[in-house]
Parts: sequence; C-alpha cells; structure tokens
Amino acid sequence: MKNVKQLSVNAPAPTESLNTANVSNGTKGSSHEEYANIIISPSGNNIEVPASRSAVSDAEKLMHNLSGSPSMKHRRASRNSFGASLPIPAPRASPTGAYPRSLKEKVAAAKNMAFAFDIDGVLLHGNNLIPETSRVMELLNGDNELGIKIPYILLTNGGVPHPMQALSEYYETVLVVGGEGYTARFAAEAYGFRNVVVPKDIVAWDPSISPWRHFTEEERKEARPQDFDRVNFDAVLVFADSRDYATDMQIIMDLLTSVDGRLGTRSKDPIKTQLPIYFSHGDLIMPTEHKLGPRLTQGAFRIALEAQWKAITGGELERVVYGKPELATYKYADEVMRSWMKEIHNEHTIPENIYMIGDNPQSDIIGGNMYGWNTCLVRTGVFQGGDNDEENPANFGVFPTVLDAVQAAVAKELGHEFKLRWSDKVNPALHPESSLAAVE
Repeated sequence: MKNVKQLSVNAPAPTESLNTANVSNGTKGSSHEEYANIIISPSGNNIEVPASRSAVSDAEKLMHNLSGSPSMKHRRASRNSFGASLPIPAPRASPTGAYPRSLKEKVAAAKNMAFAFDIDGVLLHGNNLIPETSRVMELLNGDNELGIKIPYILLTNGGVPHPMQALSEYYETVLVVGGEGYTARFAAEAYGFRNVVVPKDIVAWDPSISPWRHFTEEERKEARPQDFDRVNFDAVLVFADSRDYATDMQIIMDLLTSVDGRLGTRSKDPIKTQLPIYFSHGDLIMPTEHKLGPRLTQGAFRIALEAQWKAITGGELERVVYGKPELATYKYADEVMRSWMKEIHNEHTIPENIYMIGDNPQSDIIGGNMYGWNTCLVRTGVFQGGDNDEENPANFGVFPTVLDAVQAAVAKELGHEFKLRWSDKVNPALHPESSLAAVE
C-alpha cells in the first residue's frame, strides 16, 4: 500500500505534553513511580510516554472469565494511562457546522480530517486483503472529487513492536520473547539492543531449564548460548506471541524471581526485586481466518504470567503494556499525523476530525473514545455483536466494512453530494471554466 504511515512510539513527543513533575532520567535504578512516568532518554533523542502499570493485574479480574475486558462502563484499576473513568465524547462536529457545499469549503474540510486504521480485521484477514480495502486506499490517495489526498495512518497492535525501540538506551542485556525462529532477536538488534538473548539460547545452554522442550539440532546451530551463570539480565521484552508457552513462561518466571536478573538465583523477596517486563500490546484475542474467528493472542500469555506470579509470590505483577489503548500510542499518533499533514498539505497541524476505524472494542474503540477521536466499529474482525458494543460503544457507529465507515465519515465532513471518484470534468487544466480553478 502506498502513502501509508505506520507508527512507532519512540520519536520526540511535543514538549508541551511533558509534565516536568513526572520526568525521570529513565535509568534502571528509578523507582517504580518514575518507571511509569514520562522518560527522557540519556541521549536526549527519545522522549517516551510509557504505558502505565496496573495496581491490580488483569489476572485478578479474568481468572474465571477470560472473556472479561476493559470497559467504559466498569472501570477497574486500569493499565491505561487515561485515568480511572472518562466519559465517551460525542463525535466532533464538522468545522462549518453543516455539510460544506462550495469547492473551497470542501478543500478546507478535506484538509481537516484524517483516518487511523487498525490492520487485522479491518484491512486484512491474515495475509489476505479484505476486498473493500483497495477502494479505501484509492479514495484516500486522491481518487475523489477534489483529487486530494486525505491523510491516514495504520494504528496496529500487531507486527513489529516499535515502542520497544526507545528502551535500547536503558537496558543492555534483555530477554526477547515471541515470534517465529530468531526474528525477534534480529528486530531487537536492529533497534540497538546490545546483548539480545532469546529463550532458545538459554535452552541450548541448559536443556534442563525446560524439561518438556524438544530442542532440535537445527535450532541448536542457530542458538547463541552464553555462560548465563555470569550474565545479569536488565529486562524482559515480550515482542510478539510466544510459540512455546511452557519454555517461555518458565524462563520468564525464573528471571522475574531472580536476584539482579541472574539465572539460577532466587530472590528472598521477588515482589521487591522483580525484573522489569514489557509487553508490546494488550490484546486478548485477534481476528483470524479460522472458522470460529478470533484466536488468543499476547494478552492471554500476559494474563497467564500474571496468574502464575500471583500464585508464586502472592503479589501483583508489575508490568508495562504498550499499544492500543495506551496513551503513548495516541501521543505519538498525533506526531505522525502532524508530519503527514506537513508532507501532504504543507500544514504542520493535526486535523480536528480524526476517525479511528477498528474491529476490537477493547483496544481500538476504547482507546479512540478516550482520546477524543470519532470511533467506527466494523464487523469484519473481532466484533460480531449487535447494534454496537455494550461495554465500549463506537461513538460514530458500527459499519459492515471499512469502506462503509470511510464513506460515512467523508459524507459527514464533505457533504453527502461529495463524489467519491475523480473526474476530469473538474480538472482546470482541461476545463478552465471549472470553478475548481478558483480554489487556488
């Protein structure tokens, strides 16, 4: 897809968003309170707004009901950075107060709107393009009445965990979990982490650490065992879905309960000395091509770890969760949107009318609602419910497909008579009498 901005959460945030009372230097020795607040990297190149930590783990609420979810109605002690309870904002009104009619008004309105798309379940099913996606991309890339591009970004919890990149300035030796083969290692090294260890390295060093793991000779050849008796880990980073729950959970739990991140040791007070652990997103389920639809994803892995930690230590696991609906994602989305507006329209501003289109009420919709965006729920992914989601309703509505949602948003901002196809009849070079020539 051309002209798409996919966001990560490690670029500079606007200085006005910083609360100087909550700024720390991000060093490993920071207290837990500093650990959860805004961090300025040692080099000054990154300003990160980390996801907040929960005082009560998801496992506490979901131990007997894995279908439970964050809710706009019933707010638990939340992992979200938005606060305990916020109302759902109504959709923003068009800046003109009515459907714009003149070409000049349409151009102004088109420059004042943008879209944020989830990917899985909205634009794609697995590796297959949802049919309506192609038309959406054409429309937003200029195949419309004005021949104008409307900015959009991809706001996904899947794929490469870009938010982790900023952490490379804080941690040297990290355990990176998830993904196929050794792809997570390669991604972490590209992000700048100096000593990247994956669970297979540890199994190659000591196969007894995971008694049920069958380690092949091929895997052993690609592994990088070290003398882990002499290595101190700084943090655990869950990049993607685990492909071996038993091994990954065992090694993670060994590190979380260790002394100074040293394998083979056991802390007398693991709650006090717990190693930092980060998750790239919090989704419990994801849309797939399976006949029953959504499958469990990284959120389920995290909930299982929280339950294990609770059973072993009696305490709540301190963890950081990135992705939707975390505040850091939306702060950086603003910056990506601002740069996209500069590139397309030479205006370094954020559009007033942003439409979040997603399929998961628990992440796409709750996050967009809390950040004041117009939210659209589609039926091509996780959500297969009634008129709207009861716990986290989309404030702009529910639509069969992404194309239906985009068309409704364009009609609201540009008028129902706005043509969704480009026509040479409005090209001033071919038709000087056209009123479009007056727009300039």
